[in-house]
Amino acid sequence: MPLDLSGQALARFKVLDLTRYRAGPTAARQLADWGADAVKIEMPGQDGSDVGRRHGADFQNLHRNKRSMTLDLKAPAGRDAFLRMAEKADVVIENYRPAVKDRLGIDYKSVAARNPRIFYASISGFGQDGPYGDRAGVDQIAQGWQRFLTDRRRQRHQPSSRFLDVRIHRACLLYTSPSPRD
Repeated sequence: MPLDLSGQALARFKVLDLTRYRAGPTAARQLADWGADAVKIEMPGQDGSDVGRRHGADFQNLHRNKRSMTLDLKAPAGRDAFLRMAEKADVVIENYRPAVKDRLGIDYKSVAARNPRIFYASISGFGQDGPYGDRAGVDQIAQGWQRFLTDRRRQRHQPSSRFLDVRIHRACLLYTSPSPRD
């Protein structure tokens, strides 16, 4: 039986996963499933509360094939430790609101100053700028918006879409917005 190395296609890449909830962990999990060395960085005291208990099936599914560590990014020592790790990483995936990552000092400019070759993927429900750019955009919020839009379409007798959840996950996997390189 031949050796199947398809699960190791990304083995040479190191990924720092700063994401929470659904879309970000799913994107990072895909990279880990394909062999990338993914490190899930958690805030102290979180214990997986964004998707259920740490030892629950949902958390285990979203974070399989990842190593995990806790860093307090609000503390200077935690931020500095993260930036040192980013110096040797290939990919950073985050889904913070723009103001939060700027305040923490883990935005693209801060990371790229330490590692100019970094691929920095920002996952956002409403984009990085614009009228809703500072709003949180997680799965439950997107489903609420979808319901609102569906109701409005029904009032106008327009076709409505279903299964937004699947499309959101696919879009986040395919359309994470990498920061532009110089």
